[in-house]
Amino acid sequence: MTPAIFGLSGPELTADERAFFRDCDPAGYILFGRNIVDPAQLRRLTDGLRNIHGRDRLLISIDQEGGRVARLRPPLWAGYPSGQAFANLYEIAPASAIEAARANALAMGLELSAMGITVDYHPPLDLHVPGAHDVIGDRAFGSDPMQVAALGRAVLEGLAAGGVTGCIKHMPGHGRTDVDTHKALPTVTASAAELEDDIAPFRTLNKALIGMTGHLVFTAWDAENPATLSETVIRDIIRGAIGFDGLLLTDDIDMEALGGSISQRAARAHAAGCDIVLNCWAKMDDMQAICAELPTMSETTRARLDRALAGTRITPSIDPQAAELLAKRDALLALAGTPA
Repeated sequence: MTPAIFGLSGPELTADERAFFRDCDPAGYILFGRNIVDPAQLRRLTDGLRNIHGRDRLLISIDQEGGRVARLRPPLWAGYPSGQAFANLYEIAPASAIEAARANALAMGLELSAMGITVDYHPPLDLHVPGAHDVIGDRAFGSDPMQVAALGRAVLEGLAAGGVTGCIKHMPGHGRTDVDTHKALPTVTASAAELEDDIAPFRTLNKALIGMTGHLVFTAWDAENPATLSETVIRDIIRGAIGFDGLLLTDDIDMEALGGSISQRAARAHAAGCDIVLNCWAKMDDMQAICAELPTMSETTRARLDRALAGTRITPSIDPQAAELLAKRDALLALAGTPA
């Protein structure tokens, strides 16, 4: 198995994609709006991916946070609010905010599992930092590390109850960025002492099954390399200070924060200690180069992958409980005057 997650070019697999995926045997796939037409089509697509590999527990992933970051949207799917909605409620009723976040994530998990999706890149545990770039912004669950961890835990629990594995991101913290990593490489000059707040939510939830790196340089730890490509940050901070021992993915290596060819980025990230490389844009030349560049998946990574998918399940349809959970969420969010 190749330690990579690849995107798909459209709503149906091409013959070239089928042949390549069968030969390369990637760890999994990521879905975007270009791959999604309606529920029936999406389920055919995910079933087709499982058929290629002959395994039910396949990593088929999506970015479904809610708010600005949602690939499945109304009217065909439910609407989900951004993290800020739960942060607002937490300020006046922490227990209610946690329950609302759990209900929201469970409904989300039930919807995703019915679409054949097993992994959601959610929750972000990045702090909201006033004055920083809004690439995180209202996606954050707040500025307080304990609050972010509490709401993040509720999300992980809700998704898991719905048959989907969540992913904590973006380690070791994306909140202080001054630029969008899709466009440029940020440099964070905060001291190691200041960065203790940033890593605190990740440390609290370090038993999460999947985590994702961020493409940021932290001068306190490694002034030369972004976290994704830094053996020091991955070894000493993510695996060390945070204590994360789950499946570690890169953020999308196509982002302009990283330099060099796509295959070079993949090789550097894997050599630095990332278990799996995420490559989103379904460019066949890039995917072939990555497959040729990366070694066969290690036994350690395979064990982490198996553990991450062990609790996932695929259901034939969306559980009717989802509608009740969303109504409960809306009633709780209304306590803070926040629309869902």
